[in-house]
Amino acid sequence: MSHHTLINRRTCLKGLGASLSLPLLDVMGWADTVGGKAKPSPTRLAFMYMPHGVIMDQFWPATAESFLTSPPPALKSLEPVLNKCLMMKGIAGVGTGPFNGAPHALELSTWLTATLPNSDKRNEINIAISADQIAANYVGAFTPLPSLELATMPQTWKENQAGLNEAYYSHCSYRSPTQAVPAEINPRNVLNRLFNTKDSSGKNSPLGTPLDRSMLDLVLGGARELRRTLPTPDQQKLDEYLDSVRSVERRIAAIELRQKEAALEKAGHGSKNNKSADSPPIDIKIPEGDKRSEYMQVMCDLTVLAFQTDTTRISSYIGSTPNGVSYPELGFNDQHHSQTHHRNQPEKVEKVAKITEFNIEQFAYMVKKMDSLQEGDGTLLDHSIMMWGSGLEDGDTHTRANLPFILAGGGNGSLKTGQFLPDIKGNQGDLLTTLLTCIGVPIDRPVGIATKQLKEITTVL
Repeated sequence: MSHHTLINRRTCLKGLGASLSLPLLDVMGWADTVGGKAKPSPTRLAFMYMPHGVIMDQFWPATAESFLTSPPPALKSLEPVLNKCLMMKGIAGVGTGPFNGAPHALELSTWLTATLPNSDKRNEINIAISADQIAANYVGAFTPLPSLELATMPQTWKENQAGLNEAYYSHCSYRSPTQAVPAEINPRNVLNRLFNTKDSSGKNSPLGTPLDRSMLDLVLGGARELRRTLPTPDQQKLDEYLDSVRSVERRIAAIELRQKEAALEKAGHGSKNNKSADSPPIDIKIPEGDKRSEYMQVMCDLTVLAFQTDTTRISSYIGSTPNGVSYPELGFNDQHHSQTHHRNQPEKVEKVAKITEFNIEQFAYMVKKMDSLQEGDGTLLDHSIMMWGSGLEDGDTHTRANLPFILAGGGNGSLKTGQFLPDIKGNQGDLLTTLLTCIGVPIDRPVGIATKQLKEITTVL
């Protein structure tokens, strides 16, 4: 005989909040022991993007043997950590198919999805969930923020190459096939979002406002009742909305735990989750001027701090979008895009090379800082996978046969770093699928055009 107990929905939600907190105690407590041994630090995954490809003979190492000893000009800033980096040549991008006239709409939108937009719904967002959001769906419940999306420029470019929705030009993260994830461009807002700080006027940020669980209760309850009356397409849209609401629930639980721990620390009871040997959280200084390097570096610092404090384990940073970017601190005001169509003119080639070096320097700034921060039995970089790359190989001809990628960090021992693989034979879906496996995300289907995993780059396959 079975017994059914009816539980008040409010009581259920309260219980759900408590259960959502428990994994944080488990996963964030990597200083605790299991079987007498320290738990491994969590693995983080981040992506940093630059548009328009590279000057290939200044980016690719001359040989596999020269990678560590004589790196090409574009990689000079990474020399101190090249032994913790991995490069591979032969990663093909998604074929442009019916969108041959839309190279710049595709270069960013396909970068983390490895998927072409739906050609039958060009004016809508209809592509695929991106790799960062696949990862966030798996590990995001364990941190206050499931993922962090950053950008240097507003995501407002107005163009419709091949009739494609303008959002494809400026978004790389997609929560679902029909939902682009907006990125934050204001570093002060990011800091407020991460740590409940006050804004410039001294007022509490939105995260400082008390969160009303009863409102979430009403939203979820009403939505479930509504769902039964909707046709299938509308049910899909509602499900996507409910996923967002559940994400808010997870954040509430994590924020409450963080507030409780902060109160204990203020009262003189230090958190047992922190090891005295670990580096203290880095300081963040918001730049006041408009120097591009300072702006990009503070965004990199915010990523480092978010990882260091386990506020999130997944991040993406769009260093610039495909159009409208210039670099006056390099000594010229020409837009990046216009210079990439260089037709081998030496002056333009030199400018593109300098822009590439500049962007890799910002990536190097971030990973070198991570390598200086002690965490457990290694550094923060040892416990992370940081990917820099572009959605085009060559901006002059818009080729995509050998997309430029740099991987940095050991991924808790999952990556075979310190090498350049000059002929790897794979595609960007293969690479993304492999990286998700490296951080422990179970893959029930390939990412985009993937047909395999790249065994050459990892120790876990």
